[in-house]
Amino acid sequence: MDSSFIYTYPPLLPGILKQRYKRFLADIELESGEIITAHCANTGPMIGVCDSGSRVYVSQSNNPKRKLAYSWELIEVNNTWVGINTALPNRVIKQMLEQEKLPTLQGKYSKVRPEVPYGKDKKSRIDFLLTDDTGEKTIYLEVKNTTLAKDNLALFPDTVTSRGQKHLQELMDLLPNAEPVMLYFINRGDCEIFSPADDYDPNYGKLFREAMDKGVNVLPCRFEITPEGIRYLGLAPLKL
Repeated sequence: MDSSFIYTYPPLLPGILKQRYKRFLADIELESGEIITAHCANTGPMIGVCDSGSRVYVSQSNNPKRKLAYSWELIEVNNTWVGINTALPNRVIKQMLEQEKLPTLQGKYSKVRPEVPYGKDKKSRIDFLLTDDTGEKTIYLEVKNTTLAKDNLALFPDTVTSRGQKHLQELMDLLPNAEPVMLYFINRGDCEIFSPADDYDPNYGKLFREAMDKGVNVLPCRFEITPEGIRYLGLAPLKL
């Protein structure tokens, strides 16, 4: 196994995307000529990352209880592999947190808890709650999968997201009693800069800048995606 990978994929099957439809489904032609229907975990618009005729990779599950045996994992866009499985970023970040491989957070926590209720009504769940042994340091970390790109610029979101706006507001509400962190998982290796996608959700862009001004820690994390595994490339500079 390549030691530079922070995550290694199971054996994947190559194919060609025929169509993505009904949000959750994708028809894919495997090398054998068989056309299978794979689960698509990304239910958003997937702008620029769902073009028919593109090379893709799928994983296969042996779980007999699953309705669909295949999951769509990767797509090739302009000679770059892009991660499609939106369930994966949180798993990768959890592993990085447990191994203390995330910049700016090293040494600040000793415990990692996923999916912890928080907010005024406790109806929201933070992706990760990080605490130290004393209980005095508390870090709330939210993860956002990012696949929209323009040239070498990674953008989030790719559509109006009231949920995303709510998350930014809830992170601001944690100040100054805790350290809120918004982490953007840039799920493709061809983007070197990150920016809020004002053209797709101007209100999100305004809240993003307000959150930064108030002290929310923004971590745009770059990742190289390959059919074998995922490498961490460091933080992308911001363009505001």
